[in-house]
Amino acid sequence: MSTHVVSSPRTTGQPGQRVLRYTLNERIHHWVGFLFYLYCLITGLAFWSPYMYWLAALVGGGPTARFWHPILGVCFAVSMFWMYKMWDRDMQITEADRRWKAAIKNYVENDDQNLPPEGRFNYGQKLFFWLMFYGIIFLLLSGIGLWFVEDIPWSLRWLRYLSVAVHVTAALATIGGFIIHVYMGTAMVRGGFTSIIRGEVTADWARTHHRLWYEEVTKRQPPPGEAGSRK
Repeated sequence: MSTHVVSSPRTTGQPGQRVLRYTLNERIHHWVGFLFYLYCLITGLAFWSPYMYWLAALVGGGPTARFWHPILGVCFAVSMFWMYKMWDRDMQITEADRRWKAAIKNYVENDDQNLPPEGRFNYGQKLFFWLMFYGIIFLLLSGIGLWFVEDIPWSLRWLRYLSVAVHVTAALATIGGFIIHVYMGTAMVRGGFTSIIRGEVTADWARTHHRLWYEEVTKRQPPPGEAGSRK
């Protein structure tokens, strides 16, 4: 296994020893949650502005979108809570995250070699997770108000207006985080997208981007070549 430090960290992906990054269970829940969120994103934008109503045609038309949007919104909330159950411990902010945050200028300048080592998820990934987690709570609560809006008496009409304001604000916040998440995982950090598909990353990638996590998991694995030599 190569032990050199790659000069362009965000493009590492050399073949060699591979490390399990996401279990099958984690990958399934991630992609199921993604599909639920994508549907809610498309239909939500269609409802938000008449200029985007054409998006409803992609998912069966306005009445179909109106029927499925709240149901799949609840499904996304359930999937998000399940991911919280899986990743709560990994997503807690640590002292390593605070050191990484203090050196974020190096990350912006693509000087990753001078960034403090991180655990399984870096500070930015954790912020995105908590944005989506608390975002779905606000979306769920406000969505219930919009789902059963006719049951809210006129004397409490301020709840209707509040539900609209909270729902739109939370949706825009999660959409912004979602766009950044997709961009970082596909265009910025090569190897991040394939890891959530195949579940594995190269040892070089793991050591470069998440060194503390790499050192932790390799302590639980046999030395390189040892496992393959056993009959």
